[in-house]
Amino acid sequence: MTYTPRKPSALSRTPWWLVAIGLLFVVGLWAITADAGYAQIFRALSGGVTTTIWVTVIAFSGATVLGLCIALARTAPNRVLREIATFYVEIIRGIPLLVFLFYVAFVGAPWVVGAVNTLLTPLIAAGWLEPLTVRNFDFVWRAILALTICYSAFIAEIFRAGIESVDKGQIEAARALGLSRWHCFRFIVFPQALRTILPPLANDFVSMIKDSALVSALGVQDITQLGKVLSSSSFKFFETYNVVAFLYLTMTISLSLLVRLLERYLRQERR
Repeated sequence: MTYTPRKPSALSRTPWWLVAIGLLFVVGLWAITADAGYAQIFRALSGGVTTTIWVTVIAFSGATVLGLCIALARTAPNRVLREIATFYVEIIRGIPLLVFLFYVAFVGAPWVVGAVNTLLTPLIAAGWLEPLTVRNFDFVWRAILALTICYSAFIAEIFRAGIESVDKGQIEAARALGLSRWHCFRFIVFPQALRTILPPLANDFVSMIKDSALVSALGVQDITQLGKVLSSSSFKFFETYNVVAFLYLTMTISLSLLVRLLERYLRQERR
């Protein structure tokens, strides 16, 4: 007599955490649509969603490009490049994001303005250009620059791990066939490393959405800053921060579910 294992029922396969999150989302949506107070707060904070997404997308794009360059330097045969890239990664990762945000905003920005004015001294002296001031460097761009530099160090490690996960035998075989370093990276290393890189890279994007709330410390009009201003003027702290949490959860959980689908797809592709 053979034993046939029973297939798990649909109820046993149901992710109850996802059901709970769905119910929480429905309750939050119902409160916003049914309660006039919540609806007013939601309308006031909705403008901050655009700022949050815009800051995150721009900063993450820059951090990805910079992180890839640093990862290539960390895996380069040149020791000088490796040491410089490693120094950058270790220093940046050792500074808290909020501290780095203040440092870039109030120390780095004046230094950048001064350096640009120094480079443009002949044009300024000739009267063709006006000297830049610190006020010309908007706080939104200071926040984007800080997020870009800070996250590039973490993304560089993701790229490095993906690149080093490719078997060295394949690289040696490609080089033996006459491929240049660039073509070897483009056609052999990167396509395989991409499968390892994508899931943690997407998780970093979700983390940046949450960490973008720190830009409110510079007065950037994101969700957190608008919620802070609204709650201090109306004294509706409970309602306001409920809506703030709802907006962040909607964005982060939606992206987290997409990341899970991406990981499942990549696992099936490997099979």
